[in-house]
Amino acid sequence: MRRISTLWKANAIAFNSSFCVMVIELLAARILAPYIGVSLYTWTSIIGIILAGIALGNYLGGRIADRYASPNALLLIFFAGSLATILILPATKIVASSSWFNGLPFMLGLVLKIFFIFFLPAIILSMVSPLVIKLTLADLGRTGGVVGTIYAFSTVGSILGTFMTGFFFILWFGTRTVVWLVAAVLILTGIIAWFSWRVPERWHLSLRNFMLWAAAFAVILVSTLLFQSRETWQAGFTRESNYYAIQVYHSENDIKVLSLDHLIHSYVIPDDPTFLKYDYLKTFEEIVRYTTARTGNFRPRLLHLGGGGYSFPRYMETIYPGSVNEVVEIDPAVTEVAYEELGLPLNTTVRTYTQDARLFLIQRKAGEKYDIVIGDVFNDFSTPYHLTTLEFDRLVKANMATDGLYLVNIIDDYSKGRYMPSFIHTLRQVFRYVYVFSAAGRLDNAGIGTFVIVASDRGIDLADYKAFVTQSGTKRAAGTPGDESKLEEYLAARKPVLLTDDYAPTDILIAPLFRR
Repeated sequence: MRRISTLWKANAIAFNSSFCVMVIELLAARILAPYIGVSLYTWTSIIGIILAGIALGNYLGGRIADRYASPNALLLIFFAGSLATILILPATKIVASSSWFNGLPFMLGLVLKIFFIFFLPAIILSMVSPLVIKLTLADLGRTGGVVGTIYAFSTVGSILGTFMTGFFFILWFGTRTVVWLVAAVLILTGIIAWFSWRVPERWHLSLRNFMLWAAAFAVILVSTLLFQSRETWQAGFTRESNYYAIQVYHSENDIKVLSLDHLIHSYVIPDDPTFLKYDYLKTFEEIVRYTTARTGNFRPRLLHLGGGGYSFPRYMETIYPGSVNEVVEIDPAVTEVAYEELGLPLNTTVRTYTQDARLFLIQRKAGEKYDIVIGDVFNDFSTPYHLTTLEFDRLVKANMATDGLYLVNIIDDYSKGRYMPSFIHTLRQVFRYVYVFSAAGRLDNAGIGTFVIVASDRGIDLADYKAFVTQSGTKRAAGTPGDESKLEEYLAARKPVLLTDDYAPTDILIAPLFRR
């Protein structure tokens, strides 16, 4: 009976420590998102740093187990892990928002930032398994079955921590609260582990016990002080979802600003749905105005991929009564914030589908074709890769009217970037005509900026377009179309790649923009 209870005790302790490690790893991306965004590089760095911490922690834990294996050591490790977990939050604000690594190559700087925030907690918590194995073997005197069982429970803890964090914890509590809960669980586990093993002279007054109690008390005291002062160093958000840290704050002239992670997505005046702040939205408006005037269709059907602040859907609903505006927004919290904070009325005719844009188009079996599809789906600087591929472009076209337009806004470096050229090159395999509009003046001297890509099977007379939107020179156009004759030359110089479901290295293509 004693053999079974000792092994199950060790299993539970290893399970808890591995559970907490994976919770921290899953939280890492959400914690960093408001400061450095979420990309392939972020996740690669997080996984690499956590694995390195686990490896070093296992090694150091084994050395400690050989020399100092005791419940006292286990208690101190759990308490130190709890404190290191709490320190993730202030460390993130200090390290991620600093300029310490600005002179380094982008990827190296990113790795170092994540190293200084998450390496220490991963090391400390990974010391637990070797120590409990040593303590268990000291009781049982057997090896293979004990080690295999403890590592199996440790792995199950990692699996459950992954699923619970990704599916439930962040949605239920938010990242910051989960960090504090993990710290509390670690302290509690350490105390339970300490009491669950027999410790000779546990309560005797000795220098050794005094130092142990003092260290445990210090950790609890520091944790309490950090918790009480958390509002002074802990970033606050309007809402936190499984996708974004959402923040809404006031700007001048009754403008509200919507920020998703570290990228500002929308400027909105709740009482004025016709307000469009960004030039790319104004370019959308000019293209729609020109198209409706030339076709006579003043009640177009629009599909908006991405809701954000609902600026353009609300504009279309107001300026084009009777138009159909359907929005596909994957994050329900973004839509809720639009209703609660950004003036989207409860009786709006804008219809929202809470779904991934591609999945929506795949599952859409019936319904009228869309006259205009708006692609405004940004995850950091780039569009999610599965919304950039040849296969996705074909899906968009299949759901568009014969002479429909597909409008997408892109951020890239026009003169040096390869992301936008590859995006355009891929669109040209599906649509007969593709045009580039600069939202920051002429393309000849354009650098890093926002661009609007227009794809259609119907050509646009750009001279007629310019005359229409500028009213023959009396008005400045928000978007400047590029010269059609130079597009081939531009693409050839940029060496674009064809983006497909099998090969869409969008993060690699956009990396130079991150570095700059």
